Amino acid sequence: MKNFVVKTIANAAALAVAVWLLDKITLTGDSTGKKVGTVIVVALLFGLVNFLVKPVVKVLTFPLFILTLGLITFVVNALMLLLTSWLADKLDVSFHVEGFWTAVLGGLIISIVSWAMNVVLPDDKD
Repeated sequence: MKNFVVKTIANAAALAVAVWLLDKITLTGDSTGKKVGTVIVVALLFGLVNFLVKPVVKVLTFPLFILTLGLITFVVNALMLLLTSWLADKLDVSFHVEGFWTAVLGGLIISIVSWAMNVVLPDDKD
């Protein structure tokens, strides 16, 4: 359970950094508390998408991973971010990613910040 909380906090921080850096990734809310709540909900959605959908996509695109020497990872991460944006829209959560290239850059930012957060935060697998 602790590992899940750590990963959710890392995803939330990474999403917040992407929202802060990129104008075309938007997160709205009336107050700071609502924005924090929205980031946590989006982090949970993003984690769920990465847990359920990303492995299937990776298996189906395995030949492209070999052919592009792993660069297709950027596209897969962008698609996961766009899927999260779509799900957030369907669930009436105020998070939106505008465009594929914004999603590619956002996915790169999220990957880097998540990695850094996972290095800093404790990761006990109890």
